[in-house]
Amino acid sequence: MTDLQATEPLEKSDAPITNPRAAARAWLEAGRPVAMATVIDTWGSATVRTGGQMAIADVEEFQGSVSGGCVEADVIAAAIDVIDTGKPEILSFGIADETAWRAGLACGGKIRVHIAKLDPQSDLTFLDELDKAAAARKPIVVTTRLADGHREIHDGTASVDPVITEAVRRAQSGVDKDGQNFVHALTPPPRIVIVGATHIGQHLATMATASGYDVKVIDPRTAFANPTRFNPSQLIAGWPEECFKKLTADPFSAVVTLTHVDHIDDEALTIALKSPCRYIGSLGSRRTHAKRVERLKAAGFTDADIARIHAPVGMPIEAVTAGEIATSILAQIIAAFRKEPAAA
Repeated sequence: MTDLQATEPLEKSDAPITNPRAAARAWLEAGRPVAMATVIDTWGSATVRTGGQMAIADVEEFQGSVSGGCVEADVIAAAIDVIDTGKPEILSFGIADETAWRAGLACGGKIRVHIAKLDPQSDLTFLDELDKAAAARKPIVVTTRLADGHREIHDGTASVDPVITEAVRRAQSGVDKDGQNFVHALTPPPRIVIVGATHIGQHLATMATASGYDVKVIDPRTAFANPTRFNPSQLIAGWPEECFKKLTADPFSAVVTLTHVDHIDDEALTIALKSPCRYIGSLGSRRTHAKRVERLKAAGFTDADIARIHAPVGMPIEAVTAGEIATSILAQIIAAFRKEPAAA
């Protein structure tokens, strides 16, 4: 899976741009051509997943990775040729390949990398479409004809093409059965909605952010939902019903309730259970959850509905401290996102 990522605006930060698509945009806006290298196949212990990308503007100007560092030098050299000729190239590396050994790809993995040119005159519009979809958390699929680099963007929610719909459902990229096109699933970054700006919530927000999740923290209690306690950009002070209007509890979302206050947690769980979110978890003992189940059944939810809630929340690792409990919760959420979703 490769997640949609919004570009990183240059005017708002002096920090280096590390997102390859954001870097590509900056170079294109400066009038410079760019080569985009994309991992189209992996086998074995390859360190970068299919769909991973690297943007190259020059031998010393690149962002992203296709192998964790093993074959980047060779990819950069090929990318410079692609910028000059405009003709896409496909590179293959594996443990039996002399170039791979020289570059350090001796871990047993194999990869294929497709390199195509992005042009300042024509491809900024293409990146605009990707960024708009990312901002709207809209899943899309980009198909690239490997022979000539021709690209098409497909609406992941409206398409009836089974190849497109399956790529979105599985959030998985790969070369099609004919071997002619790369099908790149660009799904929204997985989001964790933490209901409860608690001590556990602080640890969970920090670790989830470091793990690449889009984190939002909701709490109506202003003493808890305080910008001195959480990243202000992640904080939404208010009741779940109100706050969820600003969010989308979609199949790429997880909702976990941590307030330990019944009416706050129940309000969030009611919204989550009516949504297609990937994961629902709720803090509390088995006795607490049993009472919660009674309330939810009284509200009209079925046993099948309630079975979606992970409670007591978190992996059973004998966690005790706030940090340990947050770790167990994050591990359970990661497992939920990595597990292949059931067919509709």
